[in-house]
Amino acid sequence: MRSLVAKLASGDVAAAARACRMVDDRRSGVTELLAELYRRGSQAWILGITGTPGAGKSSLTNQMICQFRSESLRVGVVAVDPSSPFSGGAILGDRIRMQEHFEDPEVFIRSVATRGAQGGLSRTALDIALVLGVWGAEVVVLETVGVGQDELDVTRTADTAVVVVPPGMGDEVQATKAGLLECADVFALNKSDLPGAAQTRSQIEMMMSLGAALSPTLAGASASGGSPEASDEPWEVPICSCVATTGEGVGDLLKKLREHRQWTEHSSLGQSTATARQHAGWRNRLRQELMHEFEREHSELAEKIASRITDGDLDPEEGFEQIREIVRRRSR
Repeated sequence: MRSLVAKLASGDVAAAARACRMVDDRRSGVTELLAELYRRGSQAWILGITGTPGAGKSSLTNQMICQFRSESLRVGVVAVDPSSPFSGGAILGDRIRMQEHFEDPEVFIRSVATRGAQGGLSRTALDIALVLGVWGAEVVVLETVGVGQDELDVTRTADTAVVVVPPGMGDEVQATKAGLLECADVFALNKSDLPGAAQTRSQIEMMMSLGAALSPTLAGASASGGSPEASDEPWEVPICSCVATTGEGVGDLLKKLREHRQWTEHSSLGQSTATARQHAGWRNRLRQELMHEFEREHSELAEKIASRITDGDLDPEEGFEQIREIVRRRSR
């Protein structure tokens, strides 16, 4: 295992591919591998890209890779795709996404399947980001499967979260506004050359002004952007117009993302916010592991209880109580 980690840390692409496979498939030896990787640690900037399906997340990710590579930065990408109902694997693959970067040895793109996980990310996304960080990626982009109102795992995982919004969403923005507001460090108003972009910007600004009165994390939110010099000021969530297919506005977007990184690293409020995020992320991860383990051990019992409830032989609340009793016995 140490040999694999040493190769990985030297920038070996084959070692990175092998480690990602071990982590994603939870193969034998993965516990020892992850323990060694966490001991080494990663300095990679984890950048989350999220938003509703069709917003242009992959196109924007592609442009960001171009920008980072123009600065000679090594980039890792974890692209989370829907699971195939037949194989359980990712429906979209590495070769379909961001094809122009596939042969670049300084870019490692890994597609992973959600495999039933909620929240827009897979259970293994953070571990794969760690693998890529140890491999030497200075930036790791996490692209979610496409989120709704309560799928906010990217906020608990990424250092900086970008919410991609296309124009003309109308009621769709209204329906998802709670999740979008809680998730965004920066809004990317993509396809801003299309009709309706100005209206969508106004909608987001209005939602942020209303949300600031309800949530301390949104206090001071506006379209003006944050300032890394304002050390004790709350982060002001900017709205950056861009056209991912052409690259227009992506440079300005990256500038705002870097300002947010500076804010989290050099301001007292930013540091406390980052710590709270990390704590929430690990709490959520531990909860997921507990649920996964419980389901694995008691899947047959759950199936029997579900069948009895369906057949009318068991009251649902009585079935729930049987599950609760198992949990109580295990916690004693």
